[in-house]
Amino acid sequence: MELTELCFAGVARQAHAVRSGEVTAAELVAEHLSRIERVDPQLNAFRLVFTEQAQAQARAVDARRAAGEDLPLAGVPIAVKEDIAIEGLPTTKGTNAARTPQPADSAIVARLRAAGAVIIGRTRMPELGLWPHTESSWAGPTRNPWSPGHSPGGSSGGSAAAVAAGLAAAAIGTDGAGSIRIPAAVTGLFGLKPQRGRISLSPEREMLGGLVVAGPITRTVLDWALVADRIRGAAPGDAHVAHPPRTSFTEAARTDPGRLRIGVSLRPWGPGIPIADEVRDAVQDTAALLTDLGHDVVRLDPPMRDVTASAQFAARYVHNAYLARAGLELPDLVEPRTRAVSELGRRLPRGVVRWAARDDAALTAHANRIFASIDVLLTPALTRPPIRVGEWDGRTVVAALLAAAQYTTFLPLWNIVGNPAAAVPAGRSSSGLPLAVQLVGRQHDECTLLSVSAQLERARPWADRIPSGLGPAR
Repeated sequence: MELTELCFAGVARQAHAVRSGEVTAAELVAEHLSRIERVDPQLNAFRLVFTEQAQAQARAVDARRAAGEDLPLAGVPIAVKEDIAIEGLPTTKGTNAARTPQPADSAIVARLRAAGAVIIGRTRMPELGLWPHTESSWAGPTRNPWSPGHSPGGSSGGSAAAVAAGLAAAAIGTDGAGSIRIPAAVTGLFGLKPQRGRISLSPEREMLGGLVVAGPITRTVLDWALVADRIRGAAPGDAHVAHPPRTSFTEAARTDPGRLRIGVSLRPWGPGIPIADEVRDAVQDTAALLTDLGHDVVRLDPPMRDVTASAQFAARYVHNAYLARAGLELPDLVEPRTRAVSELGRRLPRGVVRWAARDDAALTAHANRIFASIDVLLTPALTRPPIRVGEWDGRTVVAALLAAAQYTTFLPLWNIVGNPAAAVPAGRSSSGLPLAVQLVGRQHDECTLLSVSAQLERARPWADRIPSGLGPAR
């Protein structure tokens, strides 16, 4: 396999290539760096590329292997979103408002390095992760490798664009209202938001009041499992700790799920939200495939306290934006729309803020009642195919927030209640853009999601599809 082809082969194949001696870590990383230099000027996926550091890390991995060290992610180039701490750099969170370097790597980065992964760069996000696209007035847009006129989603848009374009084998994203699932969905990748507390956010105790979790974005289900197994687990001081999984994630991805009862819902989280026909078709096609695979698939549209809960979430979201901006070193350096969202949060009456923050336990219990009768819930990931770059530029901030809420209506509930939820590729739109569905699991049960997602992947493979013009020459 030539090196350019290996860049699109994913974590499992790359780690095997290095561990077997097919390539060195230094060769693999050098090829990725060369691709970044050539391709990323058009995509704008990376805020920083760690050229010299990555080359040094790769040489160190080769030396560690030569000394007999067993490295499960040997030489695999992984990118990291810019809200995750890296020693010696400020944690910028999509802004220019941070200056103080972090004294140490986050738990995630330290665990990746220990497993032999090479941190190849830091990927872009919108300011404070507030939008389901990755654009800012000062950094410009990040573009979708499948169509440069479309967004790769957000807020982990740079992470997804890097993986889809073969610039990293995997990337770490964060998800506070869909920010792993959105970009995975619109770039044809697998993105699973793990259970809250599964992967430590240290040195942060929690992010956005517990809404945010971190996890990989990858080409395949097995790739996700291999990376997540290396970075999962609590650290001292974590606000949330998940129950141990019943098996390793890698084993779950390689295990048939057996016969499951799967509920299908096309009910948006709020009234009057349209769903594109192509999205409905993707869900119904996936339901039919799951039936063919032997599962018991039933229509189930449970009420999720839509109006009250979504209003609470909206208030909580803008209040968290205010708190996030207030916590920046140089808050006046954020762009006007970030300031406007923050100002909405600042102006909320204290009573509304208290109301918005309460009853997570009640909503969690209410939402999870559906899992008394089903094992997995199938929904749309997004309500329409990918949005265009700059599509919402002319709207007021409130109008843009409403458009974002409609676009992502099936996603934020599972951040509030904490359940694992995955975006799984589900074909293409009529214009050739990726489509996806969402699979939601019981609390603490990523394993079932991985098993059924891998089964879907075997039935309709997606990882061998490469954006036009970005793959190896034929």
